[in-house]
Amino acid sequence: MTARPSFAEIKSYQEFAKYYWYRNELVQICKQLGIASTGMKIELQRNIEAYFNGAAIPGKKAQKRVKSTITNLSPDTKLLECGFTFGPRFRDFFAEQTGIKNFKFNADMVATVKKVKADEDKSFTLNDLLDIYLGKKTYAKYDNSALQWNRFVKDFCADPQTAKYRNKLKIAATLWSEVRNSTRAKIYTPDLLKEFSEKIVE
Repeated sequence: MTARPSFAEIKSYQEFAKYYWYRNELVQICKQLGIASTGMKIELQRNIEAYFNGAAIPGKKAQKRVKSTITNLSPDTKLLECGFTFGPRFRDFFAEQTGIKNFKFNADMVATVKKVKADEDKSFTLNDLLDIYLGKKTYAKYDNSALQWNRFVKDFCADPQTAKYRNKLKIAATLWSEVRNSTRAKIYTPDLLKEFSEKIVE
């Protein structure tokens, strides 16, 4: 099994992509390279891929937040003009639009809002965001690879062989560290229990 090298030792994006990187690690790598260091994991990985391909994406200067003067929201309200947040005001608006009393924003809505703001898309409306919620449109998809650790733990706990362990999270983390620092698939398999049995300590 190949241990994950430091980023400085990696010579290509293909080699980089073999390993698992946490978002905070990607942010630090982007900052060290002097490229854009904000966004979700998938965006940061694309920035690093562009860097390896010789098309470095420069970081954006922070923009001053303009306070919205819009008091009445409507489906035609532009997202960038209304000072959109994921707070109660907009949750209430979407609850009214959908008829869902306890409305909750979904992951694709969060990804979309981030992209709309990053792209400075002035044409995007609250109705467009509603269409994202309803599945009528696609603008940006949530990066499910960020959930690999959660899936790993879930599968670990579902394995009948792990029922004997008292501190499951600690053991799952031990196995995960072996998997994340290698080029193997970032998934749990029962074979890991046998392969790393010497490292499993309760």
